[in-house]
Amino acid sequence: MTPAFVFPPLPIPSASLAELRVRDDAGNAPRPYTDDEGGAPLRCCLRSSTRGERIALVCYAPLRRWAAETDADPGAYDEQGPVFIHAEDCGGPAGENPGYPWARPGALRVLRRYDHRGHITGGRMLELPDDPRAAFEDALAEAFTDPETAQVHVRAVEYGCYHFRVNRP
Repeated sequence: MTPAFVFPPLPIPSASLAELRVRDDAGNAPRPYTDDEGGAPLRCCLRSSTRGERIALVCYAPLRRWAAETDADPGAYDEQGPVFIHAEDCGGPAGENPGYPWARPGALRVLRRYDHRGHITGGRMLELPDDPRAAFEDALAEAFTDPETAQVHVRAVEYGCYHFRVNRP
């Protein structure tokens, strides 16, 4: 049996997904399509798409949505960018322990730390080794040694794509 993750990755919340499927965070209507190739990183269920699934590329502003729920004010740190989601509700990640998605060895990730206001308090780059789980757990443990860190966003270095959020345990 695989032990539980100390720092579980969080998908985009279901209420946000419902809104994004109507209008994204840039104000655009989504344009669902059938994925002919597979492999798109789905932020709704934290897995890669498979050929033939209906997906959409939408604009998502994770800090803005979090701030609306918590009365935080990220100010200039309010970012938005493209993310892939299922065109219809997929039910989220399968199982209790989906693992760290898109964690292939050699991939470059940036872990950005944010405080309770939504301001960046630091970050680091991580090249994923053969055991990406241990590398993520170590990097996240390091991030949460700072008592000001409320959450960490994991993004791809190559395109800056938001992958997932981890909250302070």
